[in-house]
Amino acid sequence: RAAHATGVDLSAPMLARARASADREGVGNVAFERGDAQVHPFPPHAFDVALSRFGVMFFADPVAAFANIRGALRPGGRLAFLSMRDLGDLAHVFSVFGEWPASADSGPLSLSDPAVVERVLTGAGFADVAVEAVEADQVWGRDVADATDFVMGWGPVRHALRDASPSEVDERRRAVARALTPYAGPDAVRLRGTARLVTATA
Repeated sequence: RAAHATGVDLSAPMLARARASADREGVGNVAFERGDAQVHPFPPHAFDVALSRFGVMFFADPVAAFANIRGALRPGGRLAFLSMRDLGDLAHVFSVFGEWPASADSGPLSLSDPAVVERVLTGAGFADVAVEAVEADQVWGRDVADATDFVMGWGPVRHALRDASPSEVDERRRAVARALTPYAGPDAVRLRGTARLVTATA
């Protein structure tokens, strides 16, 4: 609230929700733009800080993407993001989809290895790269049905089921609901999430 923030995302519905949340919370010093951070024409050296929470693991070319973000930061500007460390409790849920990729060039775990993070960010022109392991409970839905809808709508899951028949999708949905049931509490479905907290300097 002490400065101006710009939110960038590919998803128009997510941007609409962000605008609505900002209006509801009375936050007027923000702007939202639709774009791909990998190639978005940010104004050069215009920002003090770049932040992302689990939004940087899917770049097609992570070095190019972070170089583009670095170019938007003033010299000495800071980068901070969270990326997945491993699947945590999600491993149990995702086991219903069979083998889930432990690492991939642009998948959910693409920035799980600190050595890869270091190589990508230094290649993109960042310095002072630090990687810290963190974990916390994550709310995945109000109840099992809500959490199941969220998991089934997640991009990597939709991609994994892109060739599945409707009956197979329904079968997987029921399996996800069963897998989520042990994590349901009176007010939410909570899974223990593990992450990398990464910081660096432009």
